[in-house]
Amino acid sequence: MAKILAVDDDKALLILIKNILKKDGHLVTIVSDPTTVLEEDLGKFQLILLDIMMNKIDGFTLCKNIRSKVDCPILFLTAKSMENDIMYGLGIGGDDYILKPFGKGELRARISAHLRRENREKRNVIYLGNIELNLSGKEITVHDEKISLTRSEYEICEFLVRNRGQVFSKERLYEGIFGFDGKSDNLVVVEHIKNIRAKFSKFKVSPIETVWGIGYKWA
Repeated sequence: MAKILAVDDDKALLILIKNILKKDGHLVTIVSDPTTVLEEDLGKFQLILLDIMMNKIDGFTLCKNIRSKVDCPILFLTAKSMENDIMYGLGIGGDDYILKPFGKGELRARISAHLRRENREKRNVIYLGNIELNLSGKEITVHDEKISLTRSEYEICEFLVRNRGQVFSKERLYEGIFGFDGKSDNLVVVEHIKNIRAKFSKFKVSPIETVWGIGYKWA
């Protein structure tokens, strides 16, 4: 069971989402006026669903406003499949997206996958030269300076570190991180890795290597 916040200006869709997720025992708070989201106790939620196209405030702006207040997965609900929009959403702190219209099974499976990822037990520290992964704190430092990674960016790094020497396709990497094989896998992985590389480049480190025609590995 998890506490989930769903934000969309379509009340009928919110009720549908709530009824679907209730079947898995989740407690779903629905908000149809996105301008009131900041009035919620955001820290109590284990996952947040945000529609992108809303009248009073769009989901991207809302994500930027709340990301500093929450550490849980943020998933966008969108009927838009334009690559630039999706890339932008992942770049500002979103973890994944679900394309409308979605089936009940896909919604439940994708939510469950992200929640399982959040519940994985983390212990110990992995040292890789000047790079340190704190598995308990879900943090990575380079030269003792913390890198500001989103939750999904961190999980990609940890997965590749734990499987050093292996090469993973975009699809396999997405499935390994999120536990779900879906339509969004390629673009989500590519964008997250682009963001990871940009953040590591500030330290003149490039730990993720592209194996052309196959996928990625931790160099």
